[in-house]
Amino acid sequence: MKLRILIIALLISTLAFAKGQGTITGILTEKNLNNEGLPSANVLIKGTTISTNTDVNGKYSLTVAPGNYIVQFSLLGYETVEVMVTVKEDEVTVINETLVSASYNLEAVVIKSYRKKDTETALLLDQKKAVEIKQTIGAQELSRKGVSDVATAVTKTTGITKQEGSGNIFVRGLGDRYNSTTMNGLPVPSNNPEKKNINLEIFSTDIVEHISIDKVYNGKIYGDFAGGNVDIVSKDYTGKGFLKLEVGSKVNTNAIAEDHFTLQGGISKLGFTNKNIPSSPLTQYNYNTLQLKSFSPIANSFGISGGKSFQVGTEGKLSFFATAAYGNDYSSKSNGTAKASVNGNGVANKNFSKYSALNFDTNTTAMANIGYKINSNNKLNYNSVFINTSSQSKEEYTGYIVDIANNGNGLIRRFNYEKNSLWINQLLGDHTVGERSKLNWGISYNSINGDMPDRSQNIFRKEANGYVLSSVSAPDNHRYFQKLKEDELAANASYDYKFNKTEQGDFNGKITIGYNGRFKNRDFQATQFNFKVNQGFTNTVVDPTNLDLFYNAQNLNNGVFSIATFRGNSQVSNALDPQTYTGEQIINGGFINTEYKFEKLTAVLGLRAESISQKVDWNTQLGGTGNDKLEKNAFLPSVIMKYELNEKQNLRLGFSKTYTLPQFKERAAFVYEEVLQTKIGNENLYESDDYNLDLKWEMFPKSDELISFTAFGKYILNPMNEVTISSSSNDISYVNTGDYGYVTGAEVEYRKQLFDFDTENSKSLSAGINASYLYSNQELNAEKVNRETNYQVAFTNSKSKFTGASDLLLNADLTLFNEWNEKNSNLTTTVAYSYFSDRLNAIGTDGKGDLVDKAFGSLDFIAKSKLNKKFGLGLVVKNILDPSINRVQENANNEVNVLSYKKGITLSLNLNYQF
Repeated sequence: MKLRILIIALLISTLAFAKGQGTITGILTEKNLNNEGLPSANVLIKGTTISTNTDVNGKYSLTVAPGNYIVQFSLLGYETVEVMVTVKEDEVTVINETLVSASYNLEAVVIKSYRKKDTETALLLDQKKAVEIKQTIGAQELSRKGVSDVATAVTKTTGITKQEGSGNIFVRGLGDRYNSTTMNGLPVPSNNPEKKNINLEIFSTDIVEHISIDKVYNGKIYGDFAGGNVDIVSKDYTGKGFLKLEVGSKVNTNAIAEDHFTLQGGISKLGFTNKNIPSSPLTQYNYNTLQLKSFSPIANSFGISGGKSFQVGTEGKLSFFATAAYGNDYSSKSNGTAKASVNGNGVANKNFSKYSALNFDTNTTAMANIGYKINSNNKLNYNSVFINTSSQSKEEYTGYIVDIANNGNGLIRRFNYEKNSLWINQLLGDHTVGERSKLNWGISYNSINGDMPDRSQNIFRKEANGYVLSSVSAPDNHRYFQKLKEDELAANASYDYKFNKTEQGDFNGKITIGYNGRFKNRDFQATQFNFKVNQGFTNTVVDPTNLDLFYNAQNLNNGVFSIATFRGNSQVSNALDPQTYTGEQIINGGFINTEYKFEKLTAVLGLRAESISQKVDWNTQLGGTGNDKLEKNAFLPSVIMKYELNEKQNLRLGFSKTYTLPQFKERAAFVYEEVLQTKIGNENLYESDDYNLDLKWEMFPKSDELISFTAFGKYILNPMNEVTISSSSNDISYVNTGDYGYVTGAEVEYRKQLFDFDTENSKSLSAGINASYLYSNQELNAEKVNRETNYQVAFTNSKSKFTGASDLLLNADLTLFNEWNEKNSNLTTTVAYSYFSDRLNAIGTDGKGDLVDKAFGSLDFIAKSKLNKKFGLGLVVKNILDPSINRVQENANNEVNVLSYKKGITLSLNLNYQF
């Protein structure tokens, strides 16, 4: 009885409140999706704060006072529609509208045209409509999955993994050399002398609108392609003005568990420290301190972003967007072991029972975007991005070192500080010429400084009375200085011409002609100063935590130790000449694509021609003075076909020929020494030719759902790999390991809206999963390597997988969304899981087995809440399972664990406020 009275009272109060009001309701649909409802679209009474969002079926409802209004319908990725409406007292006015693309004409509505592609629904629509076979992940999905950098972002798509401890990615089992990176379609230089691609971890998702991954080649992309091209599309602001502030904090369980989180002193925490070779480095001691400095391993971050648009005349619009952010991060690898130079019987020349690594990283990012829409047919954009990153680390290896610490009493400590500064400048143009033609162009100038200022390494042996420094080899104790400077000018231009106009006003055909050019120059130099303990002082006891007591000006002057480079000591006239190499790469390419739609079938035939010139000059202790030039003229055909099985299903086919170039440092006679391995270049390395085939079926049950299956294959002539060559120190080099190799596999992706608990208050549960299985195989031909190069190899096996290839890759996520308080507040919680199976790290030689990174999975939890219209809060827990990371050498009779550690769990808390 009481319940009935309460319900009646609520109804009476509701009717009393609604008296004198009117209702606007209806359904918002998308014409290209068979008039299905569009969820999450915004419905606004223009000039007021009264608004709502459509539910999963596109339905909406608003209550307003009687009067005349303009109702505005908008959704990112679609054109905004405004409709005049008259609302009468106690009456319901129904307005059903359809959002369409620019190729359709609407009558009796006002259209404001802009497209912003960052919502999952909009990106899925683009994927469905596009002829090219591609995958895209946008800002909305990145936020939902708690992704903060581009490297992690691309691993959330099918068939892509990231190398542990770096930002290097593998696409369908193919590593760095087979992939490429662009920003807004223009190339981006590398910050690592050993890599073709820039470390994608340095790109914060704060500057990203969406990321497009092309795993199927088309003629608009440079021909140096086999795995995939990652295109970072920067934010292009449209809309009302805003200003957003953000602060955050982060902790890693391993880092805070350290008794003393200590790194080398004398380096700024902001990440802008510049260290050059000191004056008189062979005769005077002016080097930075080697003392340890304690850190409090609690990371922090802050950022500011804002944007505003201004109307210019009757048609023009000027838009500004800028963001600046700084963040740091502490991490620790703990409970580790390591081995190096392991022979086929499992015996190691270096066997470390304890391995640890502490890291402090910083990232400072600033971006400015200026967009000028001259009119509906012409638009210009200028992007400027500055990124400064630094990484400071301390690695320690304790255990057995042959001929130095035979009793397991050795200690190797390496301090490393890397600093990279990248500056990207782009000017882009988009021009529509009549109804048939369109011109797109872009030019960019990019520069990067990648420095390793003052890397230091010391090897100790613990005796009964304390630690002494190793004096077996001069490089045991050294300081190393490295500088990389790379500049690149690039230009893109394409012209579209449509033909064969239909009665409906569409065009069945399109011809695209275009040009791409890139002109890259690299200067690299490095100098290593070896600190040799002189006779009579080799048993001097030192304090590993304060080596300044030993390495100082007084002991240098007294002859306790001496300093020399690989060229010699201060008595050698050119001792301070750095080891150098320079690289020049020029690529000029032209293409023509013909696209034609035959009812349900659309086909694109492309032909690209490129002229490639790559020149490397060097002056090093290994190869003396030398140079080498690689020239190639490439003709690259491609075919892409899309067949619309029905309005919700597509069948796609892609076939192409491409190539893969070696990189500058791979062809320069330069030695780079790490603790566990040494790498040298090979001037006889040459390019590979690649043949690519893809077949894909996809289905879009609803606007936010996807089911797809892809089969693919790649055949590679003269594949390149890192291998161990025959040498006294088991050096690694780069060689064309055989005549052929191939990769085949399958990918599946499924996105599903599982439940809609409450459509009125937008409570829903959604899930996504993508998986890929691949098989790779390549010929290993030692006779070919010995014949074509100056190196000797003896492969343990006659065939091998590709390095970086995992048989199985898996990503899965489950998201619960809840909205309340008149949709001003919401909470999104996501559980995300990633897994990769065993992955080949390096090919075995001389009876030694392959090095393999063992399988592991990673579980993350992400919670993002909008507390009200202005405040937002986020919690991210990464690597919840905290699995052991292991690398093994798979010998014939045993499996030797050569590297093992744990990363710990990372917890992040973020707060933002938008004015």
